[in-house]
Amino acid sequence: MSRYTDRHGATHTLPDAEADAQVRADDRAHVFHSWSAQALIDPVPVAAGAGSTFWDYAGTGYLDFGSQLVNLNLGHQHPDLVAAIQQQAGRLATIQPSIANDVRGELARLIADVAPDGLEKVFFTNGGAEANEYAVRLARQSTGRRKVLSMYRSYHGSTSTAISLTGDPRRWANDVSDTGAVRFFGPYLYRSPFHASTPQEELQRALEHLEQTILLEGPATIAAIIIESVVGTNGVLVPPPGYLQGVRELCDRHGIVYIADEVMVGFGRMGEWFALQAYGGQPDLITFAKGVNSGYVPLGGVVISDRIAAHFDTTPFAGGLTYSGHPLACAAGVATFEVFARDGILERVRDLAERVVEPTLRSWASRHPSVGEVRGRGLFWAVELVRDRETREPLVPFNASGADAAPMGAFAAAAKKAGVWPFVHFNRTHIAPPLVITEDELVRGLSAIDEALTVADGFTD
Repeated sequence: MSRYTDRHGATHTLPDAEADAQVRADDRAHVFHSWSAQALIDPVPVAAGAGSTFWDYAGTGYLDFGSQLVNLNLGHQHPDLVAAIQQQAGRLATIQPSIANDVRGELARLIADVAPDGLEKVFFTNGGAEANEYAVRLARQSTGRRKVLSMYRSYHGSTSTAISLTGDPRRWANDVSDTGAVRFFGPYLYRSPFHASTPQEELQRALEHLEQTILLEGPATIAAIIIESVVGTNGVLVPPPGYLQGVRELCDRHGIVYIADEVMVGFGRMGEWFALQAYGGQPDLITFAKGVNSGYVPLGGVVISDRIAAHFDTTPFAGGLTYSGHPLACAAGVATFEVFARDGILERVRDLAERVVEPTLRSWASRHPSVGEVRGRGLFWAVELVRDRETREPLVPFNASGADAAPMGAFAAAAKKAGVWPFVHFNRTHIAPPLVITEDELVRGLSAIDEALTVADGFTD
């Protein structure tokens, strides 16, 4: 029997290693995986997790530097979240959304308390894609308009409207789902679509481009603009100072609803309750999921401005979900707020970012020829890898697969061999560990990635 020791010093026994074969067999025979060619994958069976680490059936541990899918903000098996779910299940496991429920109402109040002023109502969903679906529905029904603008470099989910609004290649095979989707270029100074050379130029030109898109599409036809406050999977693209305020001004001028997608970057990931609070954003709708309860039970939602909520005071909202505000999910969400307050999670994220993460990543940019740029905030950073720093040619082509993606595959394999499970997308690795990671674990994980970058250096020109 393999054993592992969690961060509290407790020793646990893993399932028998022979179980690995059964898990693999069942998975390969019966589980249909997302975003995958089924015969070309071999998922790793995971037996247990605790804190910032998960283990396979042989007892090999990996520091989870992607927080799974950037959702496990309070780490694996947090005792407070597990206890909250257990206690709620023993009292009331589920109830329909048309009935008032204590933990649902409490969580809605807690979320409204940390949201910007003027956003007091919460509609709960089962995850981030549904949150964006319903935010768009709220915008369309309240404005009577159809079109929704979104960035090319974005991901908003895989349901019909959400995938249509997504800008990355995952949209391509699903592109006819929603004909009201219109895309535009967001700010990305390192690879500026506007040929800008300074943050101020990028800000000005990006807003001018967005305004032109609005005017050419017809302002009176546009219901909403949806923006990830910090673009997540597509690059950890931090907005230049003033950009979110500029979007707000354009929306006000033309009667457009501003939707802030905070599914990935909300609930402490960037050292704030919502990332938009670090950059001066004031949206009409905020979508969330992931970190609200670390995904222990599926949960997402939309925080709704008073103005939009008032539209539905006497007009029924056309939408609903059987599991909206599920008590088990909400109980874990309430416990999340309690942990954040007791353990000073926001403060420790800012501290670790300032003292450990940012200085370390900046040093990589000076020492590794494969590192073109590092960018981010809190415990959410991107390291963009290149073949040539001068030309900024990506280490692998856009949307690379197979042999074309081999350099990133080699980097990821080196990190895993050193005991770190990285978050890799296109030519980037993202630094997104659980917010409860210890400083020692963080330093150890960063050191492993530092060493793995020497593998990426071998592919530079």
